Amino acid sequence: MANTVDMASRPAKANEVDSAYAWWRLVASMAMSSIGGVGLWSSVVLLTEVEKHFDVDRGTASLPYTAVMIGIMLGNVFMGRLADRFGVITPVLIGSVALSAGYAAAAFTTNLWLLLFIQGALIGGLGTSSTFGPLIAAISHWFIRHRGIAVALVASGSYVAGTIWPPIVEFLVDKLGWRDTHLIIAAICIVTIPPFTLALRRKPPEEAMDTPGQPSRGGRKPSPVSLPLLQALLFIAGIACCVAMSMPQVHIVAYCVDLDLGKARGAEMLSIMLGLGVISRIGFGMLMDRIGALWTLLLSSSLQALSLLLYVPADGLYSLYLVSALFGLFQGGIVPTYAVIIRDYFPASQAGTRVGLVLSATMGGMAIGAWLNGEIYDLTLSYTAAFLNGFAWNLINMAIVVLLLWRGRLPGIAIPRPRRLLAEAPLVGRWPGALQ
Repeated sequence: MANTVDMASRPAKANEVDSAYAWWRLVASMAMSSIGGVGLWSSVVLLTEVEKHFDVDRGTASLPYTAVMIGIMLGNVFMGRLADRFGVITPVLIGSVALSAGYAAAAFTTNLWLLLFIQGALIGGLGTSSTFGPLIAAISHWFIRHRGIAVALVASGSYVAGTIWPPIVEFLVDKLGWRDTHLIIAAICIVTIPPFTLALRRKPPEEAMDTPGQPSRGGRKPSPVSLPLLQALLFIAGIACCVAMSMPQVHIVAYCVDLDLGKARGAEMLSIMLGLGVISRIGFGMLMDRIGALWTLLLSSSLQALSLLLYVPADGLYSLYLVSALFGLFQGGIVPTYAVIIRDYFPASQAGTRVGLVLSATMGGMAIGAWLNGEIYDLTLSYTAAFLNGFAWNLINMAIVVLLLWRGRLPGIAIPRPRRLLAEAPLVGRWPGALQ
């Protein structure tokens, strides 16, 4: 089977890596990711609505979000494989139809378990997943020099979605109610996503892809561990970082309700958190192109752990705004690094499947964390233990990254020895007996 990523009417020119067309393709991919990302965030805003509407506890009310995450977790692998074989347009079109059908069906749902099926199968599994992993993997074929920032920008589409969709959903639910809100979202998804696929018609440049018997001209790095072990470690790291990440992202609205700050304030904090997450992903993407994906992952993961600890003493309106802003700035660099690590060490022809697999782990972590932190709240009637739980999972992620850096002998940053620094200093030779 030939290596394919995009079915197209004509191939890309050899000089189109990092080209103007590549950047236009990136903009279109980011737009589709931002629209399709509604599936990630609508259930977050509606968490307390589900709790009251179906008369369930906080842990059970978190299940619609968990169902979406599990759906995306499975869908990322399936849609990524579909993109590897038929091109990225196919999964994106399937996803736009699934999102529209899912939200339309949810509008008329009166049974919680049916809602969970719709959220998991249509909205998450076939819908949002198609505008996440496949688009991230596909854009990596169009960039070599600026791959880090390109992947980060497309990945930031989910955060753009988290910035624009929560206030919109909150407003629509308050003004129009549950049913009309879901129908409006359904219409937006089917009308706006398909036109952007016109920008994805060209095949990827040959220099970014593997040819039989040799890697791409973009180059692959020697893996610090065996490739199967690397994939497994990245999978575990993805789960761990996102169990931690899910605590503020999923429960901040409910946390504000519990503190009598109001659901609207919580939605604003989520919007600020994810809006700054876009800036974070851009900044860490630029950093990734300079110091490498593994070092960037370690830095962002460490800062996320710090921000989770800062949530523990924060229980006022302004302190929560501040910590939520810091959390957004710190954690945005984590997820895009996984896609770049995959492209650094694995064949380009497997990018869709392997990126989908590791991103599915991050979605699984969000799903587990959403439910687990809700259960911890139900047991303790406090979110303090839930924040500490997230911090502990974050340490697992950091330990895996440190292991990979150690096994790879700290790749990405050349640290000169002190004697070499002295030898190369311009004034050293003027001193008698220097370096003797």
